[in-house]
Amino acid sequence: MKIVVTGASGFVGRNLVPFLMRPDIELLLVGRDLELLSRMFPGCQSCGYAELATHAAGWDQLLHLPVLNTNSGATSEEFKRVNVDLLMEVAETARRIGIRRFVNVSSVHALDQRNQSPYAVTKRQAVSRLAELPHIDIVTVYLPAVHGGGWAGRLDWLNRLPGILAQSIFGLVAAFRPTVDVRRLADFVVSAPGAGPLPAVHLADGALSELVLSDGQRDNFWYAAVKRAADLVVALGILLAFWWALLLVWAAIRLTSRGPGLFAQTRIGKDGREFTSYKFRTMKFGTRQAGTHEISASAVTPIGRHLRRTKLDELPQIVNILRNEMSLVGPRPCLPGQTELIDARRRLGVLTVKPGISGLAQINGIDMSTPWRLASWDARYIALRSLALDARIALRTVMGSGQGDRVKV
Repeated sequence: MKIVVTGASGFVGRNLVPFLMRPDIELLLVGRDLELLSRMFPGCQSCGYAELATHAAGWDQLLHLPVLNTNSGATSEEFKRVNVDLLMEVAETARRIGIRRFVNVSSVHALDQRNQSPYAVTKRQAVSRLAELPHIDIVTVYLPAVHGGGWAGRLDWLNRLPGILAQSIFGLVAAFRPTVDVRRLADFVVSAPGAGPLPAVHLADGALSELVLSDGQRDNFWYAAVKRAADLVVALGILLAFWWALLLVWAAIRLTSRGPGLFAQTRIGKDGREFTSYKFRTMKFGTRQAGTHEISASAVTPIGRHLRRTKLDELPQIVNILRNEMSLVGPRPCLPGQTELIDARRRLGVLTVKPGISGLAQINGIDMSTPWRLASWDARYIALRSLALDARIALRTVMGSGQGDRVKV
């Protein structure tokens, strides 16, 4: 495989290139300071941007790393010159000389549309511009905090600690913010299209493919322990402090419409296993079992509209939390009959985590009426999840976001 790497002298490149220096890979490093590249990576061939077309015609892929970071203090015009103009010049050259695959590396900060920093804005502009390029396979890879052979920036002090202690402390830090080992990026770069599952999460389909690479939290003891403890504290706190309020809601439902106060329904949980989910009943007794978006608004009872708007109908799911079937935050569980959504979630790895009362998709107004879009946002949550993100989702839910699936108009 023949791979071009631009911007290899930066932090990501310095840690990544050694994992690409393999007998079955031919590397070409492109940059402005060729002497620096030679010192950093002796034995690797290098050239300037002006010579890219001469040296890399017909190569397999180009990995574009040059970036002005958000803490560089540069002007908006300087951000645009590097994050947009330079990228497009390199991408156009790659397309013209027949490079098959162009990998644009970005940061997860650019995924947040509320982030209007010059860095995030220009990185989003770059993705939009890349989508206009024909006849080349383009993928944008979003990375959280990168670590590799060591740590940099605020975590530089970990390099001075014994390995086991440093890894344990890093696990605690990583529980609060998403991270990615640079070897995951290396694995993605050397994986041929169609060679099998990649350590990535698809965010969009179409001409431009977007992916998130991350370590995830699946093997992070600190994340799992703190998340489970928070689930139990909140569930038990609600049960012990507000049992009387739960009884009042139950009684109000029974008195204002025919049928039981609680609604039990089979849902799909972790690993695709079925479980019984409990909610306060918000619809008329006898309403057919289907996704909420398929049910007419006329089926919702007067008190049910208030319960759904305030998400009070979800409170009985504290039973599911205590039984370790659900979490406070996670992908919303679907019905067994929603096969398209189940298939999408299975393909994107969403079923590897417990479902939640509220999730990233819900606070962004995405419900089960768009299965693949919902599954993509669920997958994004899994790639980016952290204790900090879970806390933000929970807070936004309490403040009124994520009001559940909308009924059919």
